[in-house]
Order: sequence, then C-alpha cells, then structure tokens
Amino acid sequence: MANDSSTGGYLLPTDALAPLEDAALDDLFQQLVVGITGLPGAMVRPRWQPVVQKQPEPATDWCAIGITACTPTQYPAITHDGTGDGQDQFVEHETLEVMASFYGPNAGALSKQLRHGLYIPQNRETLTPAGVALMSIDRSTAAPALINEQWVRRFDLVMSFRRKVSRTYPVLNLASAPIEIGTSQP
Repeated sequence: MANDSSTGGYLLPTDALAPLEDAALDDLFQQLVVGITGLPGAMVRPRWQPVVQKQPEPATDWCAIGITACTPTQYPAITHDGTGDGQDQFVEHETLEVMASFYGPNAGALSKQLRHGLYIPQNRETLTPAGVALMSIDRSTAAPALINEQWVRRFDLVMSFRRKVSRTYPVLNLASAPIEIGTSQP
C-alpha cells in the first residue's frame, strides 16, 4: 500500500488516469499527423524505435515523428483540497517540442499540409482531452537525406505544444496538533 502524509516516506500520485506519457503520448501525435496529412498509419512512424524498420523506398511518402524536448514551467502550482481526508493537487505546464520529418516526393507539400491543418480548430480537437494545445509552428526546413547513395527529399517541421499535467498526492488534512496556548502575566 502506498504512503500518505500521515505515514511519512515518499508519496506517489493517486490519480486513476495518469497523464499521457511515452508511447501513449507519441501515439497522440502520430494520429494527429495521420489525420491531417492522410498518410497511412504505417507511414507515420515513431522517430525512435526499439527495432528499426526498413526505410521505405525513396518514391514513398512517409513521416518520422517524435517529441524532441519537454520544458516544464518552474515551480508548479500545488494546492490543498480539504474535502474528505484531504489531498494536494499538483499542476504544471510543459512545452513539448515535436519534430515531424517528411520523406518522399511530396515531403514539402505534406509538411505544409500539416502546418496548415494544425491551424484548423477541428483538427486539434483530439489534443484537448490530453490537455494539449498548439503554441506555435516553426518553419518547414529542407533537409535532404543521402540514403544508400541516393538523395531523398526530406522536410522537417518543428511544432510547439503546451500541455497541462495534473497529479493528486495523498497529503491529508491536519486533524490535530499538540499545542498549548497560554497567557503571559505582566
């Protein structure tokens, strides 16, 4: 059983639904790119994979996507909720930098299609339940790749998203304290 503030020791979050992290967060952005560009799901791949798949042929359009940086705000907000036994609510905002690298004969067009499509509110609706919002989109940069002695068209698009992360910790209400109040006589 996990500790609470009455037992001492380290406290673990008690949330039933933790914020999306790792593969689940990658999947959120992968689905976003698939939905906006129309690329098949198998052609929008995680940037880093435990087992590297064979790279598609140069005439095939595809995308590698991944979170390249996560910058949290300093000093997150921690508030106490005194209902019931009590708990602390931790809230932090993070900036996620996501890079999408498009490869193939339509790499430039696909990077622009993603950039344009991200500005359409309906296309960003899938991000809202995860507490993610678009902040900015950097320029699309040509970065041709030499693969097997053949140049492959590549365009990199860097996007910034803001994410709210909330967690609940079992910090109980103060029920009593051993204090004594006295009066001083002059």
